[in-house]
Parts: sequence; structure tokens; C-alpha cells
Amino acid sequence: MEVPERILDTAFGLFRQYGTRSITMDDIAMKLGISKKTLYAHFTDKNDLVVQAIDRFLNHIRSASTHLPQKADNAIEELFLVMLLMHEQYGEINPVIMSDLQKFHPSAFALFQDHKDGYMNTMVRQNLERGIREGLYRPALNLTVLPHFRTLAMTLCLEVERFNLQHMDMWEIQKVLVEHFLYGVASPKGYQLIEHYRHTLTNNK
Repeated sequence: MEVPERILDTAFGLFRQYGTRSITMDDIAMKLGISKKTLYAHFTDKNDLVVQAIDRFLNHIRSASTHLPQKADNAIEELFLVMLLMHEQYGEINPVIMSDLQKFHPSAFALFQDHKDGYMNTMVRQNLERGIREGLYRPALNLTVLPHFRTLAMTLCLEVERFNLQHMDMWEIQKVLVEHFLYGVASPKGYQLIEHYRHTLTNNK
């Protein structure tokens, strides 16, 4: 792994655990066992490092999720696989990071918003279209409103000021939200599959 990539991965590991505000360039250099001079040889300042670390993380998520529609046998399984990936990638993130990004690193926060409103919204819309074609979702779904509703629900756990349930396990929260969404969009044909994947996928994670 190249030095900049190692720095980005280490820095993001600290950011996801503690948020960005409480982590300094000294902390990152110490964790890596390098000098601050080396950090500044690759990144202009802390904000530059935060922006690139978030960009790298989001690119990784996009890469990991792109194959899921092909891997899933149907739209319902795809949505459960997305939930499993979300738990894997977001499950150990301290929600304070989103507040820190919004307040102190607006460029990095904008990257996350663009990811949510662009990539995630498109993936949800394509899943809904697939489910309708497969007869698993109701045919008269609003394909403008529902993708926004679902992407908001997927990221709600990271917005502690609006959804403060830190005492609950994030996995359980995501299960509740995805099942609520699926039962709202599913056709009678889709109900049995929801029950099937609830037990086979989520209980064996």
C-alpha cells in the first residue's frame, strides 16, 4: 500500500472512532509512526486529509455495492444485502463524525451528501424498478419520493441531533427500518420472500 493510502486509511480509522474534531495531525502521525512533516508532504492540511479520507471511504462503498444487484436473486434479497453492507461499513462509525463534517469540513460533508442524493438514490430507484418488474413490489409506487425516503432512513442513524438512539444497536435499528420499508412497498407475492430473507440473511450475519 502506498504511503498516502496508508495515511488515509489510518486517519479514517481514527475519524470513524472519535470524529474529526478531536483528532489532530499529531495523533495521526503518532498512530502511523511517522513525522508530521511526512503528513504535510502528502496533504495540504487536516481539512485536505479529511476530504480525501471521506472520498476514499465513499469510493470503497460504491465499489463494494456495485455488484450487489447481480449477486442477488431478486430485488428483496438485494435490499437485504445492501443492509448487510451498510452494517459492515457504517456499523462501527461514531455518529459524531457527521456533525463534525457538517460544522468543520463542509467540503467533505458535501461529498457525503452528493453520495447519498446521487449514487444511493439511484441504487434505491433501480431496486424499486427491479422489484416492480419481478412482481415483488406494488406497481404504483412513487419512484421520485420513495428513493429519497429510503436513503434518508439508511443514514438517519448517523444524525445524532435528529435521531439520538445511541443506546440501541445500529444493526437492530437498520433491520427495523429496512423491514418497515419493504413491507410498505411489497406486493402480496413479495411478503413471503421478506420473511425468508429476514431469517436466512439477518439471523446469520
